[in-house]
Amino acid sequence: MEKASQETSQPARDAIVSVRGLRYARGERIIFDGIDLDILRGSVTAIMGPSGTGKTTLLKLIGGQLRPASGTVVVDGENVPELGVHALYELRKRMGMMFQSGALLTDLNVYDNVAFPIREHTGLSESLVRDLVLMKLQAVGLRGACNLMPNELSGGMARRVAMARAIALDPALVLYDEPFTGQDPISMGVLIKLIRELNDALGLTSIVVSHDVKEAAAISDYVYLLSGGKVVDHGVPERLWESASEWSQQFLNGKPDGPVPFHYPARVYREDLLAGGRS
Repeated sequence: MEKASQETSQPARDAIVSVRGLRYARGERIIFDGIDLDILRGSVTAIMGPSGTGKTTLLKLIGGQLRPASGTVVVDGENVPELGVHALYELRKRMGMMFQSGALLTDLNVYDNVAFPIREHTGLSESLVRDLVLMKLQAVGLRGACNLMPNELSGGMARRVAMARAIALDPALVLYDEPFTGQDPISMGVLIKLIRELNDALGLTSIVVSHDVKEAAAISDYVYLLSGGKVVDHGVPERLWESASEWSQQFLNGKPDGPVPFHYPARVYREDLLAGGRS
């Protein structure tokens, strides 16, 4: 059964993240122009759209790394832009982040990379830290790699270590920034399976930003498509593939022609040629 529309004036029931009227710009370039969206607790939600539409920026706004020009970003009942440094620090303890590059600490081995947030944010004894680290590495299939350094890992292994670190503190919300980029089919399949299984087994909520349309949709309960500063379509994956939206059909099926332009906005080509060296 398809979920009801989530784009409403009031936060959806059981939404761990609720965004309303979000506006954000870089200089004169508008990234978000009043978007609304909800991330339901316990779900896997995919955020997709063409390059440059602000998907990673949205994760940074949810995590409080950036502040919007206007609008609200409510995470677990707290409006992130209004939080002070201490309150934001405490909220981030309930959030895990898997960066696009993995962002492992190169001078630490696998064990210490996963142990780092536990040591940083808790006062647990080293014996308990060890138990937690081994549990997280076991969950991603890399308990046997705990003594390896990051430069000894394959790309897929590095992402799995980053995933173990992201769930080290048993967060309520995990943010995945392009988790499948550059992965071979086997590694991608493992990561896809892990995101879904960890989400359900640990009672997480996951937001997956990805260009890999079919893979992300396969594990998602709900999908948002972003373009031009707006939410252009949203719904359960099955509905989006049946959408009458020409934009959705072009993006989801990778069609070269459609409403998504190939060229970045520019003045008339002939005028540029005639301008010579003048900008």
